[in-house]
Amino acid sequence: MPGPPNRPPEKTPEAPYPALVPETPQEKALRRLVPSRVALLLDIWKGAPSPELTGPLEKAEAFYAAGNFADASGELDRLSVRLTEPRWPSLPEPFRLLRVPIPAPMPPHYNPEHALPPAEREARRARQAAEEQVALATDCLAWSAMHGIDTSTLAPSLAQAKVSVETVGLTPEFYQRLDAFWTALHERLPFPKSGGARPTAAVAAEAGDA
Repeated sequence: MPGPPNRPPEKTPEAPYPALVPETPQEKALRRLVPSRVALLLDIWKGAPSPELTGPLEKAEAFYAAGNFADASGELDRLSVRLTEPRWPSLPEPFRLLRVPIPAPMPPHYNPEHALPPAEREARRARQAAEEQVALATDCLAWSAMHGIDTSTLAPSLAQAKVSVETVGLTPEFYQRLDAFWTALHERLPFPKSGGARPTAAVAAEAGDA
């Protein structure tokens, strides 16, 4: 007489993915604004980038200073589209991340993320974005140090952020250290030459009224 049917092994419950740390509009704008300024200060522009590039950045700076973070992000979107145009010098890595992404045509079922649970998919994207932020911050720090900007107090903040994301993961502390780095660097960077001086209070107020 045959025995009872074999029971399938019990599945080990999957560990829940950590909750994503929400981003405010200000944080989103800041994390793009500062590396975009460094990108337009790179030596590839042979002195000064075109006003077609510095114009959107200058407006983004003015909107950001006025507390209008949605329009600041909109101007950064314009800049990212223009940086993709082939008429400009090619940005080095990791500054190419600032360009609008143009993915190759791919049916949805070819994308390995397509079959992932939504929580895992979002967690992977958040992790990738954090790694890209660390890469941009690292190169922005290196550029600043090579161009006479005092980075002595910035390096520890970035180093702590790197250790935090590698050992603990995407926690509020990681983003606090990252944003502290971006804020401090933002205050020390010059504005690209062809864009003129940093937006004044008057320019910021005008942007805020737009």
